[in-house]
Amino acid sequence: MTAFTWAVLHRAHEALRSAVDGVPADAWGRPTPCDRWNVGQVLRHAAGDQLAYAARLTGGSGPAEDPFAPSATLPGAPAELLAPALDAAAEAFAGVAPGTIEVAVPLPPFAVPAETAVGAAALDAAVHAWDIAVATGRPSPLTPALAAALRPTAEALAEPLRGFARAAALVPAPDPAADPVGSLLAHLGRRPDWTPPRA
Repeated sequence: MTAFTWAVLHRAHEALRSAVDGVPADAWGRPTPCDRWNVGQVLRHAAGDQLAYAARLTGGSGPAEDPFAPSATLPGAPAELLAPALDAAAEAFAGVAPGTIEVAVPLPPFAVPAETAVGAAALDAAVHAWDIAVATGRPSPLTPALAAALRPTAEALAEPLRGFARAAALVPAPDPAADPVGSLLAHLGRRPDWTPPRA
């Protein structure tokens, strides 16, 4: 069987991995741009989402908990939670050929073209990488180039997914050409200028 490489998914996974690896040990309980979720919950949600994408593609088991109701504590080392989820998603998407007309995804509309399906998993990972990084006072791993690559997926899927969002409603967005990251985040309902609340 041919294994397909999806560069945008790899870049998004690396962004999430680097964001998680840089979280200080005492920062997992900090608030995030995702309303009502702390840093640890965003990680559990992001890992669960990647497992859900993999399960839809392979028919395997999905996440152990509802990604939209993540536990407030981590079960162990963060990397041990994240790595298997990223590996499962990457392996599942390696079996998806570019140009495939219908690929199963775990959220509405549940079947989309291959590029949109891969983009959805990548978008999820990259934006949650931003959530975790800014919540812990670190530089964002969501680069302008990655944000621009993810923009078509966001435009295709944002409206059907609004009911699942943990962020505020859509806010006025910066110009995508001038600020790809800020524009993407705003399109997804996040405030690009979000900062952690003062203690």
